[in-house]
Amino acid sequence: MTVLLHPAQPAAPPAALPLKSLRVAPGRRMKNHLATTVIVGSFGLALVPLVWLLWTVAGNGLAALTRAGWFTRSQRNLTYTDAGGGAFHAIVGTAEQVGLCALISIPVALMLGIYLVEYGRGWFARLTTFMVDILTGLPSIVAALFIYAVFIQTLGGQRAGWLVSLALVMLMIPVVVRTTEEMLRIVPGQLREAAYALGVPKWKTIVRVVVPTALNGIVTGVVLGIARVAGETAPLLVLVGYAPDTNADLFAGPQAALPTMINNEALNFTTQGTYVLGAGGQRELVHNFAVDRMWGAALTLIVIVMGLNLLARLIGRRREAA
Repeated sequence: MTVLLHPAQPAAPPAALPLKSLRVAPGRRMKNHLATTVIVGSFGLALVPLVWLLWTVAGNGLAALTRAGWFTRSQRNLTYTDAGGGAFHAIVGTAEQVGLCALISIPVALMLGIYLVEYGRGWFARLTTFMVDILTGLPSIVAALFIYAVFIQTLGGQRAGWLVSLALVMLMIPVVVRTTEEMLRIVPGQLREAAYALGVPKWKTIVRVVVPTALNGIVTGVVLGIARVAGETAPLLVLVGYAPDTNADLFAGPQAALPTMINNEALNFTTQGTYVLGAGGQRELVHNFAVDRMWGAALTLIVIVMGLNLLARLIGRRREAA
């Protein structure tokens, strides 16, 4: 007699509870609504000054940006009673000063961040972290006075644009270091261990695995650092004079920048205009064109910083797609 043994049938999964039976306590629902309302309200409240600022600057400076010659002319031989002129001289100065600052800051900050995360141990790493913390809260005027005391008072140098770049380096490095540290720390440790298991040296693991994985965040930190220093005014006022014409030499003579152009034009700021003596000794009310150029320079600086942020996001998206 043959007995057929049937395999045991798997137990049926428990029936899922209907969503209606999952009741949320009224107190918890009220707390959730309250927290959502507070968060959304705080976000909207934070947007008010930002939108107000952008609206005011764009409304007052858009006419200057769209005027012919704004990006190709300087302010040479122009006064507040003269129309026209441009911001080319200030854009060149800002680009050169911030460019030299980035050229020095980015490699130093990246290597410092990699050292603190991947190699930093002992008293030297703690000292380095302490110094970065100090630089993070350093006021820009203190950095400018330090560079002035060392290179002008002590070494007998002259005020020039490259000294501004050195002061900006002290402000940019801690921003990039902190961002690099945070981005490297969130890279999963399994990636490093997998590379080590394949016999890849540590330095090559950092270069080929760790840094490319965190590159999007690092690029964002670099852009934030550039935006941090692009609008600084104190180093410019202390370390280099303002020039209304174009000076492309970082190492000699006064050199304009967008923040100092705003400051220089603001010295002539009035709400209605300026009275001048016209023909026959009569007082005539003329338009103060320095106010228009001041708003135009402010909007130009905002556009440059915003463009850098958009560029960083575009680079990040392309790397994600790749």
